[in-house]
Amino acid sequence: MKRVLILDLDNTIYPVSSIAHHLFGKLFKLIDENLGEEDRQAANRAKEELTRRPYQHVADEFGFSAQLKEQGMAMLRNIRFEEPMFPYPEYSLLRQIPIDKFLVTTGFTKLQMSKVEMLNITADFKQVYVVDPEQSTQTKKDIFQKIMKENGYAVNDVLVIGDDPQSEIKAAIELDIDTFLFDPMDKYTNAGVTYHARDYRDVAEIVMK
Repeated sequence: MKRVLILDLDNTIYPVSSIAHHLFGKLFKLIDENLGEEDRQAANRAKEELTRRPYQHVADEFGFSAQLKEQGMAMLRNIRFEEPMFPYPEYSLLRQIPIDKFLVTTGFTKLQMSKVEMLNITADFKQVYVVDPEQSTQTKKDIFQKIMKENGYAVNDVLVIGDDPQSEIKAAIELDIDTFLFDPMDKYTNAGVTYHARDYRDVAEIVMK
């Protein structure tokens, strides 16, 4: 039986696509103006990646100039999202599971915390952690280890739930923690993950094993 769930936020509890236009509109325009003139396809890929991954990582991967990267950082580091937000309907199934839950998300601290507030999910978690690359070199793997050490959880007590095989899922696998890859669009294979599904119907059963 599991004692704790560790969840990602973006595209795990809610779909980023539901807020992307409001949140990233000015940034997308900036990317189009700078990158799109030379490579429209790369600009579109970069914008798509920004709905899944931290800005700094995307900027480095797509070769944003130092000026473009800093302009984007300036846009994002101090903003709060204050439009209505709604979790995936499936999230209610996780909410009902009566064990400890932690939220571990990567991004700008002020922005990520504003999303948590607008989703009204703060009370669902024993603690919320934001891995902010601008403020610390800590990773999700570091936070998972911190959660286990400070709360006395063994590896077998934990289930990490997320949508990104290269982020929270990868970090959990490296620590031998069981993983649940949430994949509503069937984009990924089962390689390396413990559980893989389009919804959360089986999580309660998994927790009780």
